[in-house]
Amino acid sequence: MDEERIRKLVRELIAEIGEDPTREGLTKTPERVADVYKEIFGGYDSNSELSVQFSEDSEVVVIRDIQFYSMCEHHILPFFGKIHIAYSPNGRVFGISKLVRLVEKYSKRLQIQERMTKNIADELYSHGVKGVAVITEAEHLCMKMRGVKIMHQYPLLHLGEFMREKKKKKAL
Repeated sequence: MDEERIRKLVRELIAEIGEDPTREGLTKTPERVADVYKEIFGGYDSNSELSVQFSEDSEVVVIRDIQFYSMCEHHILPFFGKIHIAYSPNGRVFGISKLVRLVEKYSKRLQIQERMTKNIADELYSHGVKGVAVITEAEHLCMKMRGVKIMHQYPLLHLGEFMREKKKKKAL
């Protein structure tokens, strides 16, 4: 990310919306925005891998309430909430911190909630689990701030053996 260019563009944006970028209170805003963008869009540079696994004979592993925040690609406004992951290991389980980093990898990007849900499920499934289900609960500021009545969305994605009803019910 070109931080100097981000600062320049933020100064221009401040001027375009009718404010004075040299006014006290706004003079450091371009630097602050560049710093925060480096953090909130860090998912593009993430090397997070699900490589560390532990031997385990669990039928289903469920991790609930992984907190996340992301940015809507349509309005560049935040959406945030919780992600729940259930998967059926194939003899090996992932450490909780690896799953949290997987969520961070895909949440720290411009995107839509449905794609983030799918990316998390796809990557987990690609590591040989027998099945996976991912649910995201999110609040979208682009909806709240614009007066849309639906405040929460709950995309759900099943892959592998979680597509069968019995496994689905057990996991969720």
